[in-house]
Amino acid sequence: MDGADYGVLAPTWAGTPAAAFASDTAFVQGMLDVEAAWVHVQAEAGLCSAEDAQAVQAVAQVERYDLPLLAAKTPDGANALIPLLGMMRELLSQDGAAKTAGAALHRGATSQDIIDTAMMLVLSKTTGLALADLRSTAHGLAKLAGEHRGTVCIARSLTQHALPTTLGWKAASWLSAILDAEQQLQSATSALRLQWGGAVGTLASLEQFLAGQSESTKTSAALSAQLAVHLGLHDPGTPWHANRMPILQLGSALGAAIAALGTLGADVLTASRPEIGELSEPREAGKGGSSAMPHKQNPVRSVLLRNAAFSAPGLLSTLFTAAGTAVDERPDGSWHAEWSALRELARLAAGAAQHGAFLANGLSVNHQAIERNLALGGDAVLSERVATVLAPLVVGGKPAIQALVHRSMDGDLPLRELLRLEIPMHDLSDQDLDRLLDPAGYLGAADRFTATVLAEYSARKELWQSQN
Repeated sequence: MDGADYGVLAPTWAGTPAAAFASDTAFVQGMLDVEAAWVHVQAEAGLCSAEDAQAVQAVAQVERYDLPLLAAKTPDGANALIPLLGMMRELLSQDGAAKTAGAALHRGATSQDIIDTAMMLVLSKTTGLALADLRSTAHGLAKLAGEHRGTVCIARSLTQHALPTTLGWKAASWLSAILDAEQQLQSATSALRLQWGGAVGTLASLEQFLAGQSESTKTSAALSAQLAVHLGLHDPGTPWHANRMPILQLGSALGAAIAALGTLGADVLTASRPEIGELSEPREAGKGGSSAMPHKQNPVRSVLLRNAAFSAPGLLSTLFTAAGTAVDERPDGSWHAEWSALRELARLAAGAAQHGAFLANGLSVNHQAIERNLALGGDAVLSERVATVLAPLVVGGKPAIQALVHRSMDGDLPLRELLRLEIPMHDLSDQDLDRLLDPAGYLGAADRFTATVLAEYSARKELWQSQN
């Protein structure tokens, strides 16, 4: 049987570009790319021949390797690089012209150098997908917030009707979280680091080799910097083999993106329940159907965002546990635990971001449902305002007003009528009472807050455009 991971049980990222960008094939190609780049850097420095670099490049093609066999051999050394190196050297030995290339291959490096750096290459591409779709999500939410700054709706607190707000501010709140997550992920991605330290992080083997090269003036620092440039990674100047903070920073940023998208998905799921019906996902051919109930249109994009949000914390926990229990110059097991957790976080973030972008740019708003739900709570949803404004006009102050609210909620009379019976007309006219009980008049700073987030989005958008 084919051992490839197609994502059959991972619908959040299955079928998205992340499935290919973070696949086993992509990771193996990443390891091959690091090995080939290192020999190329050595050739440029005169430490091996150009023919050696060409020979290694020729065998650094993932399609030349039997990946199921590679996976089967991985437990022998507890990582995939060890058997891969054996396969590379076997291919090089079959080419007589490449007989010296084997000496330059992996010179001075160790498995962790190649695996950590290859993981950074995979994550660079995968987080690039996530960032692009987070920005698209932000675009859709900014449009929704701008269009509905004046759309009054009910706010919910602990699942219950609370006070009036606007759909624009709800959308701006989602947008604010997406912008924060995008910025955090952008920062983590821009700092993806080369890992290059040799067997125990001292580069001792490489240093000794360079000491014997009388004609070369290249230092290990210069070679490492050149390798980082060649791979498009940041050169930290020192190895991070025993410092797992780079992994935590990246994992946390991916988790933040998933969480922000999860909140959006959860709110849309609630709002799209038929009995609420304020929002609905875009209708897309072939999406949202039920295997047994033809009438159903399931909110699958939101479901997948929620799926990712449920899955991510356990993966983050693995990364934090691994970092907190790392020992010595190469951890015994915790390093290995990072690989699948970090990759799955990247796949979930990229997959969720794609679904979030479709969702945010295609949400439908049901104004009739919004008005109906706002009216369900009656005048009692203005009780906070009523208690504050009318307390001086009623004997007993705020407690007396609150008692009237409770009577109205218990089915005595509508709050408006109870207030009218309690407060004389000369103290509170019908016109003043109508204004007091108008939800649109008790929105506080919602519009200002929405404008602030939209201004933040505009500034971020200009920055994104300047970076392209």
